[in-house]
Amino acid sequence: MKVVTGSEMMRIEQQAIEEYGIPSILLMENASLATLQAVEELLGEFKGKRVVILAGKGNNGGDGLAVGRHLVNRGVEVKVFLCGCSDELKPDSFTNFRLLKSLGATIFQVKGETELRAFKLALLTCDLAVDSLYGTGFRGALPPVEESYVRALNESGKPVVAVDIPSGLEAGTGRVYKDAVKAKITVTFGLPKLGHFLGQGPEYSGRLKVDKISIPDRILDDQNVNSHVLTSSQVAGYIPLRPITGHKGTHGTCLLIGGSPGMTGALALSARAALRSGAGLAQMATGASLAQLVDGLLLEGTTLGLAETGPGTLDPGALDGLDFSRVKSVAFGPGMGQGPEVTEVLGRLVGSCDKPLVIDADGLNALAKDLKILTRVKGPVILTPHPGEMARLTGLPLDEVVNNRLEIALAAAIEWKVILVLKGATTLVVAPDGRVFLNPTGNPILGSGGTGDVLTGCITGLLAQGAPPLEAACLGVFCHGLAGDIQAAKLGTRGALASEIADTLPLALRQIENV
Repeated sequence: MKVVTGSEMMRIEQQAIEEYGIPSILLMENASLATLQAVEELLGEFKGKRVVILAGKGNNGGDGLAVGRHLVNRGVEVKVFLCGCSDELKPDSFTNFRLLKSLGATIFQVKGETELRAFKLALLTCDLAVDSLYGTGFRGALPPVEESYVRALNESGKPVVAVDIPSGLEAGTGRVYKDAVKAKITVTFGLPKLGHFLGQGPEYSGRLKVDKISIPDRILDDQNVNSHVLTSSQVAGYIPLRPITGHKGTHGTCLLIGGSPGMTGALALSARAALRSGAGLAQMATGASLAQLVDGLLLEGTTLGLAETGPGTLDPGALDGLDFSRVKSVAFGPGMGQGPEVTEVLGRLVGSCDKPLVIDADGLNALAKDLKILTRVKGPVILTPHPGEMARLTGLPLDEVVNNRLEIALAAAIEWKVILVLKGATTLVVAPDGRVFLNPTGNPILGSGGTGDVLTGCITGLLAQGAPPLEAACLGVFCHGLAGDIQAAKLGTRGALASEIADTLPLALRQIENV
C-alpha cells in the first residue's frame, strides 16, 4: 500500500474533485462516516453515551463537526469545542457547523480559560473524545491555547479517535515538537501518511485504520509515490515456493560468518533463524578455536572452523579459498567482535563472493571503518543497521539519524548502492533505486539482545531459498515483526527470548501465507 505526505494527499483529493467531479463535501461526509465506525467500535453502542469533540477551523475540524452530527442523530450527547470562530470556517466545515448547531448540540467557541474549564469538566464525564483539531497540513508546534487543550485531553485518560492524524503530529515526518494527541485509533483517509509510521507517529497514532472515502482506485494507483507500507497480501507473494519434491538441497544452503569469545550465541541464533525461515542447510563459520562450542549450540547446523592468528582472532585471509558455489546466500557479522582484522576479512569477502550478502552487527562496525569496501562488491548487499550502527556508518550524530531516519536511509541506499534495512519502531527497507518500504509489524518485545541476529538469519534464509534480495528483505522484516506480535499476544510486550522469536518464524510465515 502506498504511503504519502500530507501535501501529496491534498493533491490526490484535489485530483478526485477536479477529474471525477466528486464534491468536496462528499469527501468530508465519507470521512465522518469512516470515523463514526471507529467511534462505534470503542463505544459499543451509541445511545446514552457522551462524546467530546475538539475541532479546528480547517477541513479536519469540519470532519469532526460532521461526526458530531451523526452522533447526535444516534442519541449521543455531544459537546464540541471549536478552536476558532464560526465565521472563520471554510464553506464545507461551516455547513456541518450549521447543521450540528440546528440539532441542538452544545458548541463552545474557544476563547479563554472559561472554555478550558468546561472542556476539562466535559472530559470527566464523557465516554470518548474525537480529535479533529489539526489535519495533515499541520507543521511545527501547537499554539499555546490548543496545546493546553491537547494536554488536558491526554491527561484525562479517555479513549481518543483521531481524525486523519493526531493533532500535533507532523504528517510528513512523524515529529512532535511539544504535545500531540495520543489516540487509541486514528482513522486516516485515502492513503496512510508517512507520519503515522515515522518518528513518534506509532506512539501517538495508536491503531491505524485507512478508508478510501470514495477516492477512485485509479487515482490512488496512478500516483508516482515511492513509499509503501508493507501488507500481508503483498509479502505473501514473496514467500519462496516449496515444491512437493523439494529437499534440503533444493531449499538452499546459507553460510553465516561470525562469533567471537563470549558472542558465539549470536551466530547460532542467526543460523537457527535461517533454518526456521525455511533454508535447507545452515553452515556456521567461526574461528577454529570456537568451532566446537558453536557446533554444540545448534544441533541442526553444521560448523566450519576458520584460520586464526590467535584464540578467537580471525586470520585476515580466513575466508580465502572458500567455495561459495555451494551456498545461495551469506551473512557476515553476528557476534564477530571488533578486532582490526574484521574489516580486512570483510573486504576480502566482498571481493570474492558474488552471492547475496547480509552484513549486520560487528560486520557493520567493520564496514564503518572502510566504506570503500562497498565499491568492490560482486553481488547484492543488504545492510541491517540499528540507528547507532547507522550513525557510525554515516558519521552523523545519533540524534540526527533518529530524527531523520527516512532521509538518511534513502540517501545512503542510493549512494552505497545497497538495500538498507534501518531497524526501529517502524523498520525501513530502502532500495538503491529510491523505493521505500515501511514495516508495520513488531512491538517492544523485540527490544532485547539477539533479536537483530534473528532478523539477519531470517533474511539470509529467505535468500537461500531463492527470494530476490529486495523481496527477502521486505518479507524478512515483516515476518520477524509478526513473530514478535505473535509472542506479544501470548506474553505481553516483554520477556520473550530471541530464540523464541526465531522459533515463531514458521508460524508467522504460515499466517502470512493464509491471508
